[in-house]
Amino acid sequence: MIDPKIGVVGEALIDLEVAQDDARHPIAHPGGSPMNVAVTLGRLGSETVFLGRLSADAFGKLLRTHLAESNVNLQWIVDAEEPTSVAIVSVNPSGSASYAFHVDGTADWQWQSSELPRNPGLDAVHAGSLALAVDPGGAVLERWLAGLSTGTTISLDPNVRPALLGDRAAYRERLERWLRFAAIVKVSDEDLAWIWPGADPSELAEHWIAKGRKLVVVTRGGEGSLVWAGGESFAVPAANVDLVDTVGAGDSFSGALLDWLGRNGRLRQDDLARLTAGEAREAVAFASKVAAITCSRPGADPPRRSEL
Repeated sequence: MIDPKIGVVGEALIDLEVAQDDARHPIAHPGGSPMNVAVTLGRLGSETVFLGRLSADAFGKLLRTHLAESNVNLQWIVDAEEPTSVAIVSVNPSGSASYAFHVDGTADWQWQSSELPRNPGLDAVHAGSLALAVDPGGAVLERWLAGLSTGTTISLDPNVRPALLGDRAAYRERLERWLRFAAIVKVSDEDLAWIWPGADPSELAEHWIAKGRKLVVVTRGGEGSLVWAGGESFAVPAANVDLVDTVGAGDSFSGALLDWLGRNGRLRQDDLARLTAGEAREAVAFASKVAAITCSRPGADPPRRSEL
């Protein structure tokens, strides 16, 4: 069996890490949820292509280098005239991160239909986070993914950033459209608490499965994950970790989940439909292990397969 080819579409930006005790010397880390997913996949050895709009500025060159060094194919990168998006990242003593975004008029949100391949020949595409939610490009990506979903497995991680999403009800409406074409949904309990305050994650997940989703994972940080697949629901514990910070943890989880499914013949649409609960348990345990390694070092720095 030929290994599946996985695409990731969305933003690639710079996480400018600012120390709380000395803001004079920030450190620039390549970031952006979709790019982190692509980097995880590439480092784990999956055949991966990133679809992003990258600036020609110094930060854009850093992003290109970072992707290429992580074995990610750049054949569908758009050479954008706009500058690179920047997120100011502050990590508190407990290791959790807060973000302030500088994104007006930047490269990631200006998608046009002509910039996306019509028949990319991908077995799966991962999307979510900001590029799908921020206009004008978000609507373009949504139409493209909906069109692909008839023959391609779509993986979705909303990865909510409330500061950029505007009206909660309008965002919820968009997300419900995305959920119609996504076969795999990975979402954090924190995301769900913002999108549907007070809702029971289990009820939401069971509704999505009933509507045709094949795999739903609700991550809960150190509490592990809740999983729905193969007609069953169950919990998978988090892997043990010496926590440094949580930057990129959810993204490395998503990338590792897709890597496991691809390597075990469960990523293409027909194969995913045969995913058993036991296989899903293995996949989520593997994703948890990869995410734990990412948490054990600063920034979004997922492991290579040789480190596992």
